[in-house]
Amino acid sequence: MNDEKDGMYCKVCGGIIPQNTSIKPIIVDGKITGINQLDFIIDEVARLELTSDYDIKNELVKRAQVLNYIPTKMTEKYADGLFLAFKERCKDRR
Repeated sequence: MNDEKDGMYCKVCGGIIPQNTSIKPIIVDGKITGINQLDFIIDEVARLELTSDYDIKNELVKRAQVLNYIPTKMTEKYADGLFLAFKERCKDRR
């Protein structure tokens, strides 16, 4: 019997971390956190051409929650991290 693990495991849920290039890092509460389909999420929100930071954050979180687990207590911190990634990715578009 082989005692080696099948891959890397998530420290939160215990599941196997997918080896997927669509997962990109953001900073949530000072910690690096992977977000599945981050580029897609940001591009979708950018197409909405929202002007309010509040509205942008809400749309980012709404879309991220479909593809990622976001703890309710951490929603605002995820919104901040997603918004920073959004601003960084969209800075060249302005």
